[in-house]
Amino acid sequence: MQTLRILGIDPGSLKTGFGIIDVQGQRIQYVTSGVIRLKPKSAPERLGVIFESLQELIQKHKPDLMAIEEVFMAKNPSSALKLGQARGAAMTAGVVNGLPVAEYAARLVKQSIAGTGAADKTQVQYMVTKLLKLSAEPSEDAADALAIAICHFHHCRYSDENREGSLNTGKNS
Repeated sequence: MQTLRILGIDPGSLKTGFGIIDVQGQRIQYVTSGVIRLKPKSAPERLGVIFESLQELIQKHKPDLMAIEEVFMAKNPSSALKLGQARGAAMTAGVVNGLPVAEYAARLVKQSIAGTGAADKTQVQYMVTKLLKLSAEPSEDAADALAIAICHFHHCRYSDENREGSLNTGKNS
């Protein structure tokens, strides 16, 4: 049975979470997770750090695809723009490395992990810890990234359940 490696990204202009899971059939397994912390530099330098850090992560762990959270409209338009820039840097790292990129709304991610689109960060952390059988809770940003990867697994599993039992990688077939 083929293993599919999914890289989940929770983008941010100050902290970008990442999480990698392996999927084999109906089984998901934790690989790694963490946070890219961006020191107070100029915006272009922070975007460069996101891009370069994800390039290294992709080259080291060789995921098959990337799943990333969509931009949500924040109360502050400036925050939404900065988030969009961070997403762009992350998505570019994926595309440059030949990864298909799937995008998911935050409410859909929370719904697929915690059963409600209104789940808070502690509920997401708790469920990610339980679903992946982790010995300790990951940080909020890493948990969100893992949740995005798990959401992609769930989305593909349910959308493909009548198609030869395979997961949709997002690649054009």
